[in-house]
Amino acid sequence: MAEGFARVDGALALLVQRGDQTDRQLADHDQRLGNLERSRWPLPSVAALVGVIGLALSLWQLATR
Repeated sequence: MAEGFARVDGALALLVQRGDQTDRQLADHDQRLGNLERSRWPLPSVAALVGVIGLALSLWQLATR
């Protein structure tokens, strides 16, 4: 009976260790994802700027004709 408890205790310790590793990996992934979200390009702002520049160039070409 003591051997059975020792095996179960060892299995539980292994599961706790794997759970701790998973928690660390999730925390690492969360941190990395946060860094990526903060450093991504501000695409909507860039698109609006390109649109305004295109409109300005078109108006300038019409005005110089």
